[in-house]
Amino acid sequence: MSPGPIGVNNLEHCTIDVAGVKTFYVHGGSGHPIIFIHGGSPGACSLVNWKLNLGPFVDAGFSVYAYDQPGFGLSGIPSDHSMEFRVTHAKAFLAAIAPDRVHVVGNSMGAYMAARLALDHANVDRLVLVSSSTLAPKGSPKAAALAQTHVEELRGYEPDIEAMRAMTRKTLFRQDLVTDELVRQRYEMSKGPLFDAGKAREAVRGFRPLAGELHRLANPTMILWGANDHGAAVERAVLLLEALSNAELHVFNNCAHWVHWDQADRFNRLVTDFLRGPVAVRA
Repeated sequence: MSPGPIGVNNLEHCTIDVAGVKTFYVHGGSGHPIIFIHGGSPGACSLVNWKLNLGPFVDAGFSVYAYDQPGFGLSGIPSDHSMEFRVTHAKAFLAAIAPDRVHVVGNSMGAYMAARLALDHANVDRLVLVSSSTLAPKGSPKAAALAQTHVEELRGYEPDIEAMRAMTRKTLFRQDLVTDELVRQRYEMSKGPLFDAGKAREAVRGFRPLAGELHRLANPTMILWGANDHGAAVERAVLLLEALSNAELHVFNNCAHWVHWDQADRFNRLVTDFLRGPVAVRA
């Protein structure tokens, strides 16, 4: 493990070898650990996706770990681009940096991975699942069509600053947050070998569906969703709530796919309060 320079909010930039992949992560704080898992869109990475959240969680008394998945951000490019390898990598990362009880926060595809960790590991405590059509039940044909259109838009992306600006305008409801800085950061994390890795992931079809296993997910769970999400219909959030035995749902108006950006202050307050709850007991 090699710590790098201190970033904003006294967060360390670190690298560690996980499952044979150089893995970048951000760490700060010294309280109960939280793992943050970003989604799978072009340009996704820990420094961008969780930029408005990690500092407030440290200030609230938690120890935060936000890592870049293989083939994303500042992590290495793997030889295996399957979802199963990404889950295996996530499990190995969890074991390496937080072997005891840990909370897990996941956005979009990252919420699916968070659920996989909770289903397979007794040391996962509370879960926060943000805007995930990947994890939620399929729902109506209209909800499925919305999600499919979103997937096709992401797959049609070619690295270009204006294409990234257009994508980011759909990611967020608050257009004032679509700054040149944010667009540039996402663009830089979406080109070159990272773009090639994204194409390799697209070529690996299929992953383990969880619809039939959600009833086993007894961890205290908070679901957060944007009413104005361009890809994840609110209908799916309700179905996910109904499928889980110990969950609560918060839907935000004037909010799209990144609840943790569009509603950052409310997200930070709600989630830190939720994660302060009693430790979950696994059967």
